[in-house]
Amino acid sequence: MGNLNIDAGKHPSKKYPTIGVCGLDCGLCPRFYTVGPSRCPGCAGPGFHDKHPTCSFITCCVKNKNLEVCSECSDFPCAKFKSAEEYGLANESSSYPSSRKILPNLCFIREHGIKKFMSQQKKRIDLLETMIEQFDDGRSRSFFCRAAIFHDSAALASSIRKATKIIEGKKIKKNDRKTKARILKTVINEISLTE
Repeated sequence: MGNLNIDAGKHPSKKYPTIGVCGLDCGLCPRFYTVGPSRCPGCAGPGFHDKHPTCSFITCCVKNKNLEVCSECSDFPCAKFKSAEEYGLANESSSYPSSRKILPNLCFIREHGIKKFMSQQKKRIDLLETMIEQFDDGRSRSFFCRAAIFHDSAALASSIRKATKIIEGKKIKKNDRKTKARILKTVINEISLTE
């Protein structure tokens, strides 16, 4: 609590922009990793107000109550939130169906605290950044983001190691990102079948 910073004297900002006030995993979103003007700085991150001038969640939680996320509020969950069933119906084919994690993320923070959540999210972010840096073929970023959101971090780390062994065993060139992405996606899809 007490995380409020004012950007240029008028815009609220958060200590942890990789978790949305509303519970979205901003640090696992493809737009967070986009290069160029369409990049999102995360929830109430630097320049956020230029891309999203109004957000009722940020106004209520950060600006009015000086909180980091909605689950720190005594009124959580308020009328701004949908039911768990409605969030659960998020379109699986969406490029970023993370709304299914909104309530679980916020409930985890409410029960265990923001620092423990951020520690776990950091592991996922690190794994995602490894997938993007070493395996992204320019078309797989959304897939890797979904994997980082929905899969256990130990299983993802194991998938990266397995894919790396396959790549080394087949002597795939470092710059052959298309083949490397295909191999890692296949391995991740295999863990999806076993979870």
